[in-house]
Amino acid sequence: MTLMLHTGGKALTYDELREVPTPEPTETHMPLAHNELVEMVRFTLNYHGHEVVEEHHATAHEGMRYFGVMTLRSAYGDYGDIVGLRNSNDRTFPIGIAFGSRVFVCDNLAFSGDHVIRRKHTSKSKRELPSLLSEIVLPLEAQRLAQNKKLIRYQETQLTDSQADHAILSMYREGVIGVQRIADVVEQFERPSHGWGGRTAWRLFNAATFALSGKVAENPDLTTQLHRVIDGVCEELAPPGTC
Repeated sequence: MTLMLHTGGKALTYDELREVPTPEPTETHMPLAHNELVEMVRFTLNYHGHEVVEEHHATAHEGMRYFGVMTLRSAYGDYGDIVGLRNSNDRTFPIGIAFGSRVFVCDNLAFSGDHVIRRKHTSKSKRELPSLLSEIVLPLEAQRLAQNKKLIRYQETQLTDSQADHAILSMYREGVIGVQRIADVVEQFERPSHGWGGRTAWRLFNAATFALSGKVAENPDLTTQLHRVIDGVCEELAPPGTC
């Protein structure tokens, strides 16, 4: 999960979140209680068969701003998809909900994901959000299945030393890793810190994310670029007619 707090944000439980006061509405601004947003997202996810297995919540600026992330259980592999949330009752930013395999929510207002909903705090917000959520969540199952197929492909693609070296240099050329990280990726591929299986594209993918550490959270686009490199390796090595 990537919920970074470094500009005054305070982590709290869901029960504590329910106690955070919501300002009175005005003619032009209709605040939404932070816990109402969480409950709305939970309900929609559960309705469409997605199980939330972990949550983290935080507020900032005396409870006026909310940030949260949820992890969804995957039926396809040992990983989880993420839902990111944010809400502001001091008019700093609109209601935000992000879905994807890579989501970054930060209390310095950085917010990104594969699919993002943003809605202003108006009298229509509560009425419009549920249908918007359903439009995004409904195809989420197919997207998660496609992601699993991609990761299985990584696990089945064996790499020789020269192929792994070429892929690592491609990561450098594509800006995924800096020159100082090349040795770290090589080390993790040769002597992995975790059980990532044989010398496959999956092991190389994990070696790169492990070496990058917090850099992926700071720059979610790195995940997209890394997938592009690994996908390219798998396509080059795939038997004719299988791509």
